[in-house]
Amino acid sequence: MPRITEDLVRRRAEHNEGDIASLEELSLHQQEIEKIEHLDRWCRNLKILYLQNNLIPKIENVGRLKQLEYLNLALNNVEKIENLEGCEFMNKLDLTVNFVGDLLSVETLQANHHFRELYLTGNPCTDYEGYRQFVVATLPRLQWLDGKEVSKSEKILAKQHYQELRERIVHQQKAYQAKREREKREHREKQEAGSQGEKEREKESLSQDSMVAGTRTPTHTHGSTETVGRVRR
Repeated sequence: MPRITEDLVRRRAEHNEGDIASLEELSLHQQEIEKIEHLDRWCRNLKILYLQNNLIPKIENVGRLKQLEYLNLALNNVEKIENLEGCEFMNKLDLTVNFVGDLLSVETLQANHHFRELYLTGNPCTDYEGYRQFVVATLPRLQWLDGKEVSKSEKILAKQHYQELRERIVHQQKAYQAKREREKREHREKQEAGSQGEKEREKESLSQDSMVAGTRTPTHTHGSTETVGRVRR
């Protein structure tokens, strides 16, 4: 599994003469990274972090990046918004084309008082009825959602129907999560069945090879006996 290493970060910090402690912008896109780690210790002054097009399933280990303003996690495997409350200056989050089905998790962004711009295009939650209205009502400071400006009238209308919208989202989210868990379970079972089938085929192949070897008879060459294969007893 490709990891975020100090060497990788230093190589990506060439524009900062390799100094990672004072680094304010870092790009680690297309590295097949599966976990966010170490950056909250090595790069405490980060303001912009690009992690798009990796294999990251969870937002984690960024809470101590107090100065972080923009986090790009587009094209990853993130399923919910979490662990960003400590990013006091966060104002933009890009989660385009992930697996966010937990739309209620946008409520965690209420703690980010500077938050203004969110991208969730291409996530399952955008298919929920009332998706945009719910997000707008939940985040009253939001100015842009999925590249479209949030108007004052839109905020007022969404706020008026907030409770109804939330109940609707809860129902749809539960249905999606049940479907998602079922798909994950079926995928695991399919993988396990495939692995077991491969083992059985290998076992059968070895058994057949052994049987073939056991049926071979001695070959005589110029009066001497040369045994070909191992004879089963």
